[in-house]
Amino acid sequence: MTQPGKWIRRGALIAVSLMAALGAQARSFDDIKKDGKILVATEGQFPPFNYFQGTKLTGFEVELAELVAHKMGVTIEWKALGFDALLAGLRQDRWDLVIASHGVTDERAKAVTFANPHYCSGGQVIALDPAIRTGADLAGKVVAVQTGTTYLESVKKLPGIKEVKNFPKDTDARTALLSQRVDAWVSDRFVAKQALAAAPNAGMKAGEMVFIERIAAAVAKGNQSVAAGYNKALAEVMADGSYAALSKKYFNEDVRCK
Repeated sequence: MTQPGKWIRRGALIAVSLMAALGAQARSFDDIKKDGKILVATEGQFPPFNYFQGTKLTGFEVELAELVAHKMGVTIEWKALGFDALLAGLRQDRWDLVIASHGVTDERAKAVTFANPHYCSGGQVIALDPAIRTGADLAGKVVAVQTGTTYLESVKKLPGIKEVKNFPKDTDARTALLSQRVDAWVSDRFVAKQALAAAPNAGMKAGEMVFIERIAAAVAKGNQSVAAGYNKALAEVMADGSYAALSKKYFNEDVRCK
């Protein structure tokens, strides 16, 4: 092949690569509005925030997202999959937004753009032994947490813990406690609140908070148009009373960040 031919071929390959890269870009808010549908991913295994009742996806975050989408003027197409895959899929532009109780951290913010928080919570110690209540009480103990969560990272930093066992689903971590395969379970305080209310005779006892965090939906890194559209609609939902009513329905309190 002659030298000019090589350059033509190389130029064509570069053009194809650029087209592929452009095709993989996240959708803008205008694109979503034109389509009339936003693709939203969640886990579906984290009650009361996102879970299945039979085949129906529901929960505080699911209903909140529906309220926000209505304000945005679009409908939602839901995707439910493992927690670990949610932000990875967002970075691959497989969906427009993730809402699945992700705590806002500096590390996660390097990979995605977080919206404004839709509730504040944190990790709480739950145990069968009433003597296990605080982070310090976890020294020498085996603790169950969900894979990929901020709870896992925070528990690992506590001094003296014998072993941290991580599980794909938070409900699996709770089951490990109930079957006495671990000494304690660390989960979201509202998840713990519901779990204790749903099984008052199971012997679980809520201890203290290990840490506090802000929880927010996420969009692709730098997708400010979708983040702004979502934030505007979320603010409207928080202002018109529908957020307070939904929060009272699930938690009997207002869970927004103060």
